Amino acid sequence: MHKRARQAVTAALAGTTLLLGTATTAAQAAVTPQAPPTAPLSPADAPRPVLDPVAIGAALNAALRAAAADAKRIAALPSGKATATSFWDASTASGKRMRYATLASPYWPLGTKVKITYRGKSAVGVVEDFGPAEWAVAQHDIPAIVDLSEKMMADLTGVASNTVHVRFQVLKWGKGRVYRHSGTGYDLAMGRS
Repeated sequence: MHKRARQAVTAALAGTTLLLGTATTAAQAAVTPQAPPTAPLSPADAPRPVLDPVAIGAALNAALRAAAADAKRIAALPSGKATATSFWDASTASGKRMRYATLASPYWPLGTKVKITYRGKSAVGVVEDFGPAEWAVAQHDIPAIVDLSEKMMADLTGVASNTVHVRFQVLKWGKGRVYRHSGTGYDLAMGRS
């Protein structure tokens, strides 16, 4: 395939290429090359590939459908505003060592991946422990449904031992154990309030 044709197809699908990555491949397959010339031609006289608009449209539609499905899946996961506290323990309920990315929650399954944002700065952590305790969850104006490692808290707020309001977004559910299935803040953690 000629370089210019490939660049034109890639430019036409630039938005979907970023979302799916397969649109370019499908669009390249939609280019039908002409038969090779029988006599040598100058570059200006060389045949140009014919673009198949039906195949390009199909590739574009597939990329848009996949992007819409991803957006719908992400929108279905819980997000909201909560109080976050900090903690540091030698061991965690998951059996993993405490680290920067360690989060604790009484409601989210172990292994759940969560994005935490405080004043425009974000970090992604994984639920590897249970907490805060029910009394600690309930004592805040917005329930404290997540504990951040002291290292993550220090990175986001500048202070290791802190209690702050954060935005949370569950990115992927874990498959581990859950500590509690009800209580103060449960609806918030599940994206219901």
